[in-house]
Amino acid sequence: MSSVSTDREPLAVQSTQTSPGVWRVRVGLVPLFFISGVASLVYQVCWQRMLFVAFGADIESVTIIVSTFMFGLGIGALIGGYLADRYPLHMLAMFSIIELSIGGFGVLSPSLIPAVGAASVQGTLPTIALANFLLLLTPTIMMGATLPILVAHVVKSYKSVGVSIGLLYFVNTLGASFGAATTGLITFYFFGLSQTIYAAAALNAFVGFAVWFWLRRE
Repeated sequence: MSSVSTDREPLAVQSTQTSPGVWRVRVGLVPLFFISGVASLVYQVCWQRMLFVAFGADIESVTIIVSTFMFGLGIGALIGGYLADRYPLHMLAMFSIIELSIGGFGVLSPSLIPAVGAASVQGTLPTIALANFLLLLTPTIMMGATLPILVAHVVKSYKSVGVSIGLLYFVNTLGASFGAATTGLITFYFFGLSQTIYAAAALNAFVGFAVWFWLRRE
């Protein structure tokens, strides 16, 4: 009887403890992916406001930005999964490059979007929609690629699928909600449109460099 209870005790202790891998995922990736989610929705709100300025606050502007984000995120998820499978030793490097690239596009977007609007404003509605769709498709694809790359890194490095992946998705969505709320209610009034976009780009840069110089050591 005593030997049975002794054999079972380590299992009971193990089931109530969090593995070091899961703990590193929570401490390291969770805040950074929250910040990445904040930046993503800051861009969506700001870019939609810029489309309002160029084309008016109508159903066409809303359709362009929402459909571009949804399509880009979906395609980006497929591409991110493919890249993670193809280059498993470079997942964190890819994530860093993607975040920095999103930030770079963000810095340029206050000039790019109005320029495209001015160039296509005399065209037909399908032409205007296509021009802005293609312009915003690249950054949204990059945004969509970040989650599958991090998921693949978590599974490969820590063998933790359920809790860690669910937590990453949760905090990214929570960050997106926070970014949308603060942009519409606060930052537009105190900092303006361009400064808000630059702040989002700075968040992307912070996440990219943090992953490269800190989490890469893990």
